[in-house]
Amino acid sequence: MSEPQAHGSHAVDVGAASGSGASSGHGTADQGGKGYGARGGPAVPADADPERDDARRSSPSLGIRLTYGFGTDRGLRRELNEDSFIAVEPVFAVADGMGGHEAGEVASSICVRTLGASSIIGSRAPQFTANDLEDLIRDADQRIRSEAGGHAGTTLTGAVLVEESGAPYWLFFNVGDSRTYRLSGGTFGQISVDHSEVQELVDIGRITEEEARTHPRRHVVTRALGTGDDAEADFWLMPVEEGDRILLCSDGLSGEVTDDGICTILSTVQDPQEACDELIAATLRSGARDNVTVIVIDASDLGGHDADAITVPRGGLFAADGDARLPGAPA
Repeated sequence: MSEPQAHGSHAVDVGAASGSGASSGHGTADQGGKGYGARGGPAVPADADPERDDARRSSPSLGIRLTYGFGTDRGLRRELNEDSFIAVEPVFAVADGMGGHEAGEVASSICVRTLGASSIIGSRAPQFTANDLEDLIRDADQRIRSEAGGHAGTTLTGAVLVEESGAPYWLFFNVGDSRTYRLSGGTFGQISVDHSEVQELVDIGRITEEEARTHPRRHVVTRALGTGDDAEADFWLMPVEEGDRILLCSDGLSGEVTDDGICTILSTVQDPQEACDELIAATLRSGARDNVTVIVIDASDLGGHDADAITVPRGGLFAADGDARLPGAPA
């Protein structure tokens, strides 16, 4: 069994009282604080220093507690891990690079590092719109095209915790066939819509969802960042509900584990990091023909806090090309 390259978890209160010790969690990786993929490729979590100093920032009075975990693995068939991810509040995203060898990992890494350089990183539920996010994603697309010359691309799926009319909302986004799921109030479903040839065939009734899982064109995407003619993202704005569980994943998970299997794990494994670990383990048991990356985010205690100052911990970032640190992260 291949070992996860990077994993960790964090729990933080949005609007928690100053000095209340509201943040806790950890980010870990094997091999002495770093995870290693094939051929020694480094995975450097942004919170590699367990004695980090947390930054204090002001926040709207939005009572919400987020607990999240993350993980990535190159799988059992691939030599390299071309997936990248960012889990640094308020931005959570998974990018699945395409292009083979070093090209795909460059594309996905540029994508998450562009998100990580945003001015909202470390904020609590910023007033950040779909138009603002669209500009950020367009910037990532242009940077990938400039550096890779159109020969590499990446999918992107994720969520930003934002403030809308004084309340916390999820701003979901997606380009390609990486996926965002939501488990809430006993209901499980896919938020994002795959931009893929097989999804188009499903939509017009040519094939079933089950047939799409084994279709020979199942890996062909119709939208991607950095390559092709269409890099337009879809966006969804949804209020945060008590008990929300959000899953972001590359198609390395959804291609190996059915939605029913994913739902079972999310419904029965309480801790988000343990849920991530079990989702990756289920993928490996199924053959793991592709890289797999997962982020699980839980929302709770809505309305439970009413103070302005909070503690903001560092999250995790895995850039597949090895340049994994956020600006300002400890060396």
